[in-house]
Amino acid sequence: MNAPRIVLASTSRYRADLLRRLLAHFEQVAPGVEEACLQDESPGDRAQRLARAKARAVADGLGDAVVIGSDQVAELDGRVLGKPGDAASARAQLMASSGRSVQFHTALCVIDTRTRPGTERAFTDTTTARFRELGEAEIARYIEREQPLDCAGSFKCEALGISLFEAIVSHDPTALVGLPLIALARRLRDCGIEVP
Repeated sequence: MNAPRIVLASTSRYRADLLRRLLAHFEQVAPGVEEACLQDESPGDRAQRLARAKARAVADGLGDAVVIGSDQVAELDGRVLGKPGDAASARAQLMASSGRSVQFHTALCVIDTRTRPGTERAFTDTTTARFRELGEAEIARYIEREQPLDCAGSFKCEALGISLFEAIVSHDPTALVGLPLIALARRLRDCGIEVP
């Protein structure tokens, strides 16, 4: 098989930064997938459905590519925590999470379009983030300093957000940032891509 194009089905700078840990050269393409919840869909199922939809949307029409789709859904007591978008919503999310555990379902789908039909390899990591008791003033300071408005759960664990936790329980620490690299490296090797 010829060396394929590697395409990340995402415009996320966080996912791109993570993927650069494994690969020097890849393309990013916006998948254009609607991310609405389906009725009675669990957060983990939603993450996997969207990861597959993103990978499939970008893979469609490509014949020489390995396409990587990923999605993350944060869950507090069965309720989805989306990207806050503004400081007030971030403050509300962090107050709701204070002293509690939030599950982050990070799904991955890798499609090798060199096979017909394109071979799909999927995986979902669930990470539990246990927040410590957070005061209103420290939440306000955190949001002001880090501006985590584009992050599900309203924090960046790879930066100052790590100070918000009692513990993080995961099989893959990169999953919480948005792309489970241990699982991705395995699936890339399954596609014949040398990692490392």
